[in-house]
Order: sequence, then structure tokens, then C-alpha cells
Amino acid sequence: MVLYRRNRLPGGTFFFTATLRDRSSHALVEHIAPLREAFRAVCRQHPFRIDAIVILPDHLHTNWTLPPGDDDFPGRWRAIKSAFTRTVVKSGLAVARNRKGEYSLWQRRYWEHTIADDMDFQHHVDYIHFNPVKHGLVKRVADWPHSSFHRYVQQGILVPEWAGTPAEEDGKSFGE
Repeated sequence: MVLYRRNRLPGGTFFFTATLRDRSSHALVEHIAPLREAFRAVCRQHPFRIDAIVILPDHLHTNWTLPPGDDDFPGRWRAIKSAFTRTVVKSGLAVARNRKGEYSLWQRRYWEHTIADDMDFQHHVDYIHFNPVKHGLVKRVADWPHSSFHRYVQQGILVPEWAGTPAEEDGKSFGE
């Protein structure tokens, strides 16, 4: 049996990836309002700051900062996943159950990384914002609607053209 160890740093800042079990699903973007409400509801009961976030069809990436003295991000993830699942099942989304009878919408675990310093924080925020381009969902970061990138632009932290625009030389695209 694998022993998972989480770095429970009170007041820490963390990068997370949470993924749906069915990687071909689009449930997160098709049910964006209930997902947002799940985050809001948990944040009201157990405050934390979402420093950056992107919602993709089958997974999401986010940076959170917990309040001083608080290290319970696992409880927050349990509550977010549970609230979202209950809401979308009530709305009619067909979700399989596992052998224990639990809904199996989400992968059981999530990826967590403790942010070490300002450079690490910036690297992960950039990764979050660029992710829809990386996955081929859009050509420009600004074109993906489910991202904190737009908040960063409104606050003057980033410009709408951040990370460039698609290459349009002779109809050829360069890069990765």
C-alpha cells in the first residue's frame, strides 16, 4: 500500500491539480456554475485565497494560500469535490459508482506541491494560465474563459497579450 504524505504547512501556499476519473469528460466546463459555487461555499466555511486557477474540461490547476495556523487543504478538497458531485448528479449527470457505492466522478487523489518562494509561485501561476494553450484548447491564453488570467489582466498584473499571440507568418505556426 502506498503511503501518501502531504506537506501540511499552516498558512502555506500550494499548487494543486485535481482530475476527473474520465479524462474524456467535459463535466468541469459544462457545469462551471456548480463548480464555482462549490469553491465559494467551501471558502465561506473554511476560508482560503485562490491565487490562480484554470478550469479545463477534465481537470483543474490552482494555487491556494491558507490562513495562518490552518493546514487543512485535504478537508477543503473533500468538500469541494463532494459538493460539486452532489450538485451535478442532482442535475442529471450520469456518474458511475465504485464497489463501495461512492460516486467516482473525480480521481481519488490530487497532486499537491508546496510553493517554496516567489519564483516558484510565479512559475506555477504562469503554468496555470498557459495550460489551456498547452492542451490545444485555445491559441491565446486570453481566449480561455475559465481562468484567473482575466482577473490578473483586470488588476493590471498581466496584459491581454501575455504569453504572445499565435504566429501568423505565411500561415505557419512555429514553436512546440
